Amino acid sequence: MSLAGKTAVITGGGRGIGAAVAGALAAEGARVLLAARSLGQVEAAARELGQRGFEAHAAACDVTLESSVRELEASARSLLGQVDILVNNAGTASSAPIESTTLDEWNRIMAVNATGPFLCTRAFIGGMAERGWGRVVNVASVTSRVGSRYIAAYTASKHAVLGFTRVAAAEYARAGISVNAVCPGYVDTEMTTESVERVMQRTGLDRERALAAILETVNQKRLISVDEVAFVVASLCAVHAGGINGQAIVIDGGGLLS
Repeated sequence: MSLAGKTAVITGGGRGIGAAVAGALAAEGARVLLAARSLGQVEAAARELGQRGFEAHAAACDVTLESSVRELEASARSLLGQVDILVNNAGTASSAPIESTTLDEWNRIMAVNATGPFLCTRAFIGGMAERGWGRVVNVASVTSRVGSRYIAAYTASKHAVLGFTRVAAAEYARAGISVNAVCPGYVDTEMTTESVERVMQRTGLDRERALAAILETVNQKRLISVDEVAFVVASLCAVHAGGINGQAIVIDGGGLLS
């Protein structure tokens, strides 16, 4: 699965799944650029990878802004020379009943989770096509495949990611590029911790019961680790993984059997 000589951009790369993916790709030999709105966060993550002997860079990027994504593309050219792998991981979440979901919140979730992957893919995939090789992995969610209560905006945004993944896969298959999505269930990240805390505040449940209630909504038995997700992402980026294209790979320990 060696990625020696390859380069990768990972959005949302400062923590959680993004940082784990950056580490997994770097461990396979890729030179990586970590991007996020918080420059300090990705600089710290890149510095940690550098201390482990990997080449890692950091750049600030708001994936909802076309101008910011253009700046990221320019930074990637300057730091890496070219981009062979793009991992669209930047994401956000919230929960509320449909009647309580404001238009502003709907638009915010859609901008980060759906528009962000579109803007970043559009920025980098042309260069991949010119060179005849590339990998794009979109971090979607198990909610790309199913519906669940109280997360209308999040679920809709992740369904959009999956649809976009399939279209991009179809358009660029002949260019030597694969475009896939990973669909994790609830992962042991700060985002999940925040979700648990919201449930605790609204219901009065203790932390253990609040987590159990969340997992039950997707028939999940345990939290998935960031390393489990990163392993699948890195596998999809491998040189010999080109035959996997347009797929949505669920990572939830067997909650959704499809």
